[in-house]
Amino acid sequence: MPLFEHHVFICTNERDASAVRPSCRPRGSQQLKSIFKDAIREAGLRHTVRANDSGCLDQCEHGPVVVVYPEAVWYGNVQPEDVGEIVTRHLAGGQPVERLRLAPECINSESCPHKQK
Repeated sequence: MPLFEHHVFICTNERDASAVRPSCRPRGSQQLKSIFKDAIREAGLRHTVRANDSGCLDQCEHGPVVVVYPEAVWYGNVQPEDVGEIVTRHLAGGQPVERLRLAPECINSESCPHKQK
C-alpha cells in the first residue's frame, strides 16, 4: 500500500456558545469531513489521501477551516460545495484553490485583521 501523499485536517472544534471567538463545528465542519471522505473515495484517492478531524487550528474567524499537508495550504470559509474543487484541483491535480486560501498574514498571527481585538 502506498504512503499517504496528503493529510486533510478539518477543524471540528466547538466552543461554548458564550465564547468570544466562533468555532468551526457549528458552521458545518463535521459535515465537511464526511463530504471530504466521500469525495476522496469517489476520486479514487482513498489510499493516498487521508481526511481527519482536527481540534482548534486557531483560525476561528475564518471557519470552517481546512489545512492540507504536506504543503501547509490553509483554506478558510470552506463550504460543502467547495470540497469537490479542493479534491479535484488540489489533492488530485496538485493546484491549490486560490480563492479559498487564507492570507499568509492571518496564519499564526496575532495581527490578522479578522481577529477580534
